[in-house]
This record gives sequence, structure tokens and C-alpha cells, in this order.
Amino acid sequence: MGLIDLRSDTVTKPTEEMRQAMYKAEVGDDVYRDDPTVNRLEELVAREMGKEAALFVASGTMANQVAVMTHTQRGDEIILGEKSHIYINEVGGIAYLAGVQTALVTEIDGVMDAGAVEGKIRSENIHFPETSLICVENTHNKAGGRVIPLEAMKSIHDVGLRHGVPVHLDGARIYNAAAYLGVEAKEIARYCDTVNVCLSKGLCAPVGSVLAGSSEFVERARKYRKMLGGGMRQAGIIAAAGIIAVEKMSKRLSKDHENAFALANGLNSLEGVSVDIDKVQTNLIMVDFAGTGLNGVQVAERLKANRILINGSSESVVRFAVHYYIGEDEIQRTIQMVSRVIKE
Repeated sequence: MGLIDLRSDTVTKPTEEMRQAMYKAEVGDDVYRDDPTVNRLEELVAREMGKEAALFVASGTMANQVAVMTHTQRGDEIILGEKSHIYINEVGGIAYLAGVQTALVTEIDGVMDAGAVEGKIRSENIHFPETSLICVENTHNKAGGRVIPLEAMKSIHDVGLRHGVPVHLDGARIYNAAAYLGVEAKEIARYCDTVNVCLSKGLCAPVGSVLAGSSEFVERARKYRKMLGGGMRQAGIIAAAGIIAVEKMSKRLSKDHENAFALANGLNSLEGVSVDIDKVQTNLIMVDFAGTGLNGVQVAERLKANRILINGSSESVVRFAVHYYIGEDEIQRTIQMVSRVIKE
């Protein structure tokens, strides 16, 4: 019986086509900009996002941190959601690396109100820091993969334009958002100045993200990437998988969404288990086990004994992540095993 890994869509392994492309990849020294495969990936993502240029980096966290460092000066203030990945899950990098402080906005289902964002922009005052960046996340991880509507993206971007404050999009799962909205990714990215696109979340690439923006921005960002140890030399070996991730794997994400919806419905039918079906939009599902009397850690331990992996939590709500390697058989087995373990 195979292992079913629902901890994250980062657990996906490269496809056979990716492995072959990696094996055959033409490479050079990317710090000297001599790696043709990296150059192809960067040009591809820049086009996909509707931006002038792009920069291949080691991870989504590096992309976000480089973006903040490039947009800001030490002592500035940035505006972002109180449950955003940049604020919660990046080890305090914006403080330690960029030296900025935060103005937090409460999100509702991952969405920041544009009026609330505008209210956080500092006026000119000798006592105040400079507001130098607004950060948005789409899809929103902590909100269970919820998609930020284009209208909300535009409203926040309009705020930035009025006040001369750039917007950075943590679009780690931007292709999931695009699949849900039925638009090209550039239709989302048009409402930001820079965007982070992760290649290893649901797209099966083994590593890497791409940071896209203006040519001038990317030139400055390149130096911060080097500062953080991100000059990866013959990186075409991994960039080759990234090209397939963008060109092919991004086009099939609606299947993951369908599978996530099927899993959500199946789990929601179990006694004591609750899923807000209306909030299942992409590949992430927030499952509440409060009615079973179990917390997330207990459920995770019982499922692990049955070769199903989820990330446990001391709370009753647990995230299930669907991806390329989770199909109908895995969904049915997961529902059956959850039904069994909550009765033990």
C-alpha cells in the first residue's frame, strides 16, 4: 500500500519528463548570466506575468525577501496581512534582512480591505517611518487556498498608485488562482509591481521560484540574491524542470482543484468532521475535527500509522493539500481511513 502525502503540494517529485530535461539541460554559470536554460525560464516567467524581466531564485521565501529588500530602505514600514506567509512563515526575515517594520491589516478569507490598507499608509511626519511597500498573497495559504478576487487586487493596487507605494504579490500559487478564476496569470499579476512565482508548489519542479518585475527592479534584485547566497552557478539543471512546470504543469491545476473538492465533500460527510465546502476553491482544504473530540496531532498520528501523512496541529483544524500525485484512489482511501481513525 503506497504512501499518501497530503502535508503540502511541495512534496511533489519531478515527473519523468522533468528528469529527462534536467539530465539533458544546457548549462552555464548563471552568476555570469551564461546559463541558457535559466535565461529561458526567466524570459518565460516574465512573459507569463506580463513583466519586463524575471530572476530565478532558490525558494519562494528567498523571492519574497529579495523583493522586500529591493523595494525598501532599512527603517521603512511595509503593509501586509496579519496571516500572510511573509509575516508568519519566513522566520522574521523582513526584520532581520530588510530591517523593516510591519503595519498589519486584518484579512477576511485572505482578503485585505483596500480602505484598511490605505489607512495604514503613513503621512509625511518627522516621527513616522516611510511606507514603502504593500504585500498581497494570492492564493492565500492560511485562508485555505482562497483566491483573492481581481477586484480586490485592483483596489489595493489603485491605493498603491495613488500614494506612490509599490505592490508586491506573493504569488507562490498564482497559477492555482489563475485556474480558479479562469484567466491567465498575467491578469492577476497586472495588479502588482512585482510577483513571486513558486515552481515547487503543485507544479512538480524540485526547487525554485521566480521573481518578476521591471528590468530596473530585477537588476537591483539580482545583487540582493547574490548577497543571500543565491548565485546558483549551473542552475539550468533545475531550471529545466521549472520550464516544464510553467509550460505544462500549470495547465492541469484545475484537476487538482476537482480532486480537492471531491476529498472535501467526502470528509465533510463523516460524522464529527466539518469542511466549509464554499471555501474550498483550489487545492487546499481546511478540515475541522472538533466534532470528533480529536485535535490535529492525534488525527495526524493515527493517519500516519495507516500510511497517510498530514501536518498535525494542537488545534482541531488541519490542512489537507491535494496535488499531482493525489488521484481518485488516494482520495477514496483517505476518506475511508479518516472515517476509521476518528472512531478508534
